[in-house]
Amino acid sequence: MFKSLTALEIRNYLPHRYPFLLVDKIEEVILSSTSPVGDRIIGYKAVTQNEPYFMGHFPEQPVMPGVLILEALAQTTALLIFYHIPTAVKTQYLYLTGIDGAKFRHPVFPGSLLRLESEIKKIRGQKFCVVEAKAFLVNKTESELVAQAQISSAFVSKEKEKL
Repeated sequence: MFKSLTALEIRNYLPHRYPFLLVDKIEEVILSSTSPVGDRIIGYKAVTQNEPYFMGHFPEQPVMPGVLILEALAQTTALLIFYHIPTAVKTQYLYLTGIDGAKFRHPVFPGSLLRLESEIKKIRGQKFCVVEAKAFLVNKTESELVAQAQISSAFVSKEKEKL
């Protein structure tokens, strides 16, 4: 099990690759004293001006698309779930099954640093999980809430998904 991950180590857990790998670093996994419910993860995404979506997403005023902020949160969530079930990395895909209550509070521009946080709210066996996820803009003096949503995911066997 890991407590933090570098960009290269993240690739051992997530199947995503550039330009769709949207988590640069995991700073910490914080465990609840009673169960996986309440466990949290803190990760980061550096939003650079070289992100490919900025060429077409408002070229005059580049803004990170909200769906990609949610995807970064979902990827961070996957790392938290794989923390608890590390053997699933080899045998299971973790698919996004729902996003509820998504709210976007502030635009994200090139040069921003996002802090990505997820907390497990419900877990059912080793198949289904619901988290509360939030993205914050990291400023010099404080953090500002950018987006939040409840994200649900489910495991699917890699064997079933072969085409």
